[in-house]
Amino acid sequence: MIPTKNQFSEVNEWDEPEEEVYRAISKEEMIALQQSNATKYPALSPWKIVLVQIAVTAVSMVVWSIFGEPVGVSLYTQSAFLGGLISVLPTALFLTRLELAKKSQRLNPGRFLAALVSGEFIKIASTLMLFIGIALFVPGVLWVPLLVTYVFALKCVWLAWLWR
Repeated sequence: MIPTKNQFSEVNEWDEPEEEVYRAISKEEMIALQQSNATKYPALSPWKIVLVQIAVTAVSMVVWSIFGEPVGVSLYTQSAFLGGLISVLPTALFLTRLELAKKSQRLNPGRFLAALVSGEFIKIASTLMLFIGIALFVPGVLWVPLLVTYVFALKCVWLAWLWR
């Protein structure tokens, strides 16, 4: 006879369920699992994002050259170019830093994390230096085209979610 609980039996809601049992998988099973996921979810090259940032910068330059006050290559177009440059150049430096870390002879999680943090520092520092340099040394820069192009090029990373 199977015991059943009725409305009078004590049930403690705070009781934890039985512990789940995890099975350790072998190296061959892990490789097979990685290969099956690799076909479903191919790796996305971060350099594609840089190419899309360059394309967005070019499109923005064309749009600003059409709708700018003097049609053609003008200060609007140059400012849009500078905005795209501020987005593309630090991203390329960051990816170069990560590529160099991947090619290191002794790659371990600690070294890769250090490369990630130092790459991010390089990206932030170069972005700040480019903004300050443009503000100080480029006379008559138009900030609206520069910032709009910068934001559009910066948000190209969000498109990576659509590519998966």
